[in-house]
Amino acid sequence: MSGDARTPAAPLAPRLRRAFERPRAKRAALIPYLTGGHPDVETSHRLIATLVDAGADVVELGVPFSDPIADGPVVQRSAHEALRAGVTPETVFELAAAHRDRVPFVLLTYVNSLLAYGGARFFARAAEAGVEALVIPDLPLDEAAATVTGAGVEAETAGGLVALASAAGVSLVPMAAPTSTDARLAMVGAAATSFVYCVAVTGVTGPRQEVGEALPGLLERLRRHTAAPLAVGFGISTPRQAAHVAGLADGVIIGSALIDAVARAAGREGACAAAGDLVRRAGAAIAAG
Repeated sequence: MSGDARTPAAPLAPRLRRAFERPRAKRAALIPYLTGGHPDVETSHRLIATLVDAGADVVELGVPFSDPIADGPVVQRSAHEALRAGVTPETVFELAAAHRDRVPFVLLTYVNSLLAYGGARFFARAAEAGVEALVIPDLPLDEAAATVTGAGVEAETAGGLVALASAAGVSLVPMAAPTSTDARLAMVGAAATSFVYCVAVTGVTGPRQEVGEALPGLLERLRRHTAAPLAVGFGISTPRQAAHVAGLADGVIIGSALIDAVARAAGREGACAAAGDLVRRAGAAIAAG
């Protein structure tokens, strides 16, 4: 699906890249997203196992943060509930580590959580837990390559977060939006060592009636700059939308709709049943084309 483009340099995340090459959906990798530790840690473990059984090729876990600026009300609510329950980055690492033999993991974290933990320490712990890639929505690419500091944390002097992540064997996933300029997309393509996270619509996460009309153009422009897989998130909430995006991209990310289904379900068994049903139906729609 990636077309004629140059091969990304020094690819990381081998299991993750294989998941894009050989998705169980046979058409595009299916990537469900959950807030780690929500609605509680034990249910979160059960949900991850359910998602894998239902056909997930990759699982993305969110590290709860108090001010998730890229997320809409559904994900924000789940993050706040997880924080009130005491979920920490270490909790999310433990969730990934427990299931690492079954599926590759991607974490979404905000930069303040990473800096508070310590950049080098965060990446090393992520790699130890089986996490192959990180999405950091509030960290621009050019800032990721610069030297960084965090409040109460010694300066990271190894050349910035990109270098620290690479040293630990973890890929930083660049993001692209319909509003991105061609110059920015060239930078995204050069930085992609596992995949590119493509934002289907401008704004925050959350269910949408339709996938953004600008998405095909974004993907076409991106393919001129990278051969890395392109995964699409933000607003994909139904099997029909998942199938549509799968015809354009290499990966389909379903988050808010999944978290909402879990939140509305009655009890642990109901949450797992609702999550499994949505992922199975999305996978079937992707496979059917």
